[in-house]
Amino acid sequence: APPAAPATGPRGGGANQIDLGSFNECVVIETVRLAGQITRGELAERTRLTGQSVSRITRSLIQRGLLVEERRRHSAVGKPSSPLRLRDGAAHALGIHIDPNVLTAVLVDLSGGIVARRSQPITSDSRPGAVVTQIAALGEAVFEQAGHGRWEEGFLGIGVATPGPVDTVSGTVLDAPLMSALRDVPLRTLLERRFACPIVIEKDCSAAAVGERWIGRGSRACDFVYLYLGTGVGAGLFLNGDLYRGLTANAGEFGQLCAVTLGRIDMFGRPELLPECNPGSQVIADHNPRQAARSQKRTTVHQAAKAIGKGVLSVIDLLDVGLVVIGGPFFTEDVADVYLTEIERATNAYPTARRLRRVRVERSVNSREAVAVGAASTIFHAAFTPRLGRTP
Repeated sequence: APPAAPATGPRGGGANQIDLGSFNECVVIETVRLAGQITRGELAERTRLTGQSVSRITRSLIQRGLLVEERRRHSAVGKPSSPLRLRDGAAHALGIHIDPNVLTAVLVDLSGGIVARRSQPITSDSRPGAVVTQIAALGEAVFEQAGHGRWEEGFLGIGVATPGPVDTVSGTVLDAPLMSALRDVPLRTLLERRFACPIVIEKDCSAAAVGERWIGRGSRACDFVYLYLGTGVGAGLFLNGDLYRGLTANAGEFGQLCAVTLGRIDMFGRPELLPECNPGSQVIADHNPRQAARSQKRTTVHQAAKAIGKGVLSVIDLLDVGLVVIGGPFFTEDVADVYLTEIERATNAYPTARRLRRVRVERSVNSREAVAVGAASTIFHAAFTPRLGRTP
């Protein structure tokens, strides 16, 4: 492990907690966020809170800098109304994405806008201490790039996304594929020595799903499956308005589901590690016979998309959701149409309930830093998403 260093962060201090004292405050913030702009009357209608409650809550949120009141909007009937919106600069979080090949760190505001970003190839030094030191240094470099400013007043914490499986309770990376340097490393504890703020460790595919929900606003205000094409293929699940993590926060291990669905079992009776679920090794040979002939032993994108589509079909039949979002570093323009077409066909031609609904298959709304932005969004999601467990 790296030697302990003085805890740093914005101006050397800890995170500034935005104290949302009630479930209803979170409901108001979520409703405003999804709407973009909304009047108090519309808020009362959508939240089913009384007008008096909406006035009291929005007044408090405006005073604390979370909401902004726009110019009055005139109407033909009644008093002019003043739309409300979230103040994007009211809160910030740092997101760090740990990939087997590259590290990415972004400082993000409430709208998902990137204030500062840095990325670099992961160190070739396989010692855990060297990797953790590089992760911390990259985060500190992003803080330095952002400079001192108002963002520091609403800094909430750091979200770290890593390949699974992970122990999110202790913040330990267990056995990430292709990242033996981080095996059984208590990453959160080590990073807490460097940063005096809350730190959340999340699986990469789950973080990407949170980012999609946060950035997508109204277009993602529903249950959906986020299909993450990274070093492997994973799934992030948004069910009943919240991220579904499972018993150990490791839900979404998609590759084995594909193997079982396709009947691909190894000599020991275990699901195979499918080459179709390793997008980095695939070639685009569908319309190029010469390339196809040279790469018979490699998986084409079309073959991968068909196999993954069968796995997605099983998810749709199991969960009965109506939206599949595809993203991740290997979901690039040159392969996007193949994946979208094949998965859309599989999820609408074969499901048991196909006569009752059509499944939409869409591109991610997020940027190429989707997982890093998603890691930061896990901090916002924890702070602002309405949950009944909050103090009334």
